[in-house]
Amino acid sequence: MDFQAFLITLRESLEAILIVGLILSYLTRLNADRYKKWVFVGVFLALLTSFLVALLFQVVFTGFASFGSEIYLKVSIMFASVFLLSHMVLWMKKQSKGINTEMEKKINAALTAGSISAMIIHSYLIVVREGVETVFFFAAISGGEVTKVFQSFGALSGLLMALILGYLFFSGTMRFSLKTFFNVTGLLIMFIAAGLLVQGIGILQDLGVMGSFYTNADGRPKPVYNIIEFMPEHVQDEMHYERDTGKEVLISGQVGLFMSAMFGYSHNPSLEQLLAYWLYFLFVLLWMKLINDGKIKNPMTILANLKKKYERK
Repeated sequence: MDFQAFLITLRESLEAILIVGLILSYLTRLNADRYKKWVFVGVFLALLTSFLVALLFQVVFTGFASFGSEIYLKVSIMFASVFLLSHMVLWMKKQSKGINTEMEKKINAALTAGSISAMIIHSYLIVVREGVETVFFFAAISGGEVTKVFQSFGALSGLLMALILGYLFFSGTMRFSLKTFFNVTGLLIMFIAAGLLVQGIGILQDLGVMGSFYTNADGRPKPVYNIIEFMPEHVQDEMHYERDTGKEVLISGQVGLFMSAMFGYSHNPSLEQLLAYWLYFLFVLLWMKLINDGKIKNPMTILANLKKKYERK
């Protein structure tokens, strides 16, 4: 969980830091430093909102737990996070090329109107989007224990690394390719999303809510393969295997736990888990290629265009 939290926090925080940094840099170029304090007001309000959302999320999850329904909320969060994480990767790949131009247009519009509120709202929306997404993703990887993830080593390290990279980038001390950075982290985040998808399907099958085309004699999902002796996906699985067989596994369950959390590894996946894992990558990579080739548009771009047409009417 720590590495997942590190990666998510690094990615989300760096996006927000870079965009806010670009806003501040552009204001400097326009000799409009008086507006900078309002940008920071927007950032502060966004951080406060994200914190309140985290507390609210914890309260709601605790409420579900008291009724014994937290497992269904957990699965719902997992599947929703798969969609949001995938969209985040697609959005950044599409928007990274023209993010400066789009941002400058919005800032110019705010400055032309002399609107302080517009500057606050613009910086607020940038940061709060990343903050609320982070809360949601933390809930998915922690099973609802959002506050524990915020206090974890991974989350704090990710935030610190994002601040350092942001400072080095804008100070000119270090230049790195944002495109490469977002491509690499995007690929890793796709693994996290695929892992959440597999975990969600596994939970539904364990609950008996979802069946399988490949079953045991008792009708329960049958593993396509079982390589627990090579690397169990959890420390408890390792303990049970060694107790039952008297043999030691080749690779520790601690490593398997990391591989499970980070890459969706399972030592005994069902047919549906295995198919969902590889079909997910096939779908997202194909979608990326079609967007890059201009054959289809980003779904959010389509919605934005439809909204503009509706507003004109």
